[in-house]
This record gives sequence, structure tokens and C-alpha cells, in this order.
Amino acid sequence: MKRTLLINKDQHDVEILRQDGVTTLRWNGEPEAIDILEVESGSWSVIIDGKSVDVRLDVAKNPDPDIHAFRATIFDGAYEFALQDPRKTLLAATGGAAAAGGTLTAPMPGKVVKILVKEGDLVSEGQSLLIMEAMKMQNELRATSSGRVSKITVQEGATVETGGTLLTLVAPEAN
Repeated sequence: MKRTLLINKDQHDVEILRQDGVTTLRWNGEPEAIDILEVESGSWSVIIDGKSVDVRLDVAKNPDPDIHAFRATIFDGAYEFALQDPRKTLLAATGGAAAAGGTLTAPMPGKVVKILVKEGDLVSEGQSLLIMEAMKMQNELRATSSGRVSKITVQEGATVETGGTLLTLVAPEAN
């Protein structure tokens, strides 16, 4: 299971792999053999580098349903962190949207499933512009401000790379 670990404003890619009875934690791409055992509900014993650490996990409140927030209590204090699906992290980083006078680009490699606007259309802030499928998940890409669609550079069914131009918006009065 691959996730993005958010600690304050720092992001770390984490993945826990289990194969042939061995558990491996990948932290920012670096593998580390670990052993995890739930001692009691919400309390875990984690052995890493031959050292045992007792960890108590409690769910923390978070208004974003895509982010799972926790409070971990270990021997030297309590830490708050969150786990997020990496696809959501990537969409958040790119905005997943276009602003008037700007270009909507693909936030990740994928396929354009449906284009919801035509060239010349006026769009409002928050309006869905197109649907893109990436990693078996469909994502709606939206406008971050009102504008006019000046150019659509992809077709439905097209495969796009990260950063590929999808469409361009201009301010409504510019057209």
C-alpha cells in the first residue's frame, strides 16, 4: 500500500510491502525490513533495525475525507501525521485545475475519458472541465476561476503525460 505521509508541511512517500513473510517499509524509496505486531487495539510493537518501539495510534479529526490523520505516541512524545493517497497528493500539488489566462495540464500520466466543455464556452470557478483516468481512478479537473475556453489540445481517449497541455482558458473579456 503506497501512501504519502504528511508531517507538518513535509511529504514523504511510504509503502509497506509484505512478501514471503517479510515486511518491508519503503521510506522515500529506501527499503527497510521491519516487523509490526499489534499488541492490543491501537497499540503496536514495531521492530526496525533490531530496535523495538511501542507505538500507540489514535485517529485525529480532519475535515478532508481523503486524508487520514493520526496521533502517534511513542517513547519520546506524541506526533501528529496524516496519510494520503498519492494520486490525491499529486492532484493537490498541481491544483488539478486551470485559471483564466492559464493552461490546464495533466497532473499525472493518464487517459482523457471525457471533455466536458467546448472551445468558446464560458466556464465558472469550480466547473468541471474534463475527466481524466489515472491509476484506475477517474479525476475531475476543474477551473479555479471563471473564463472562456480558448483552445482544447486533446481529444477524448487520448493518453497524456504529466504536464501535457489539455486546454487553455482566457479571461472572458479577452475574447
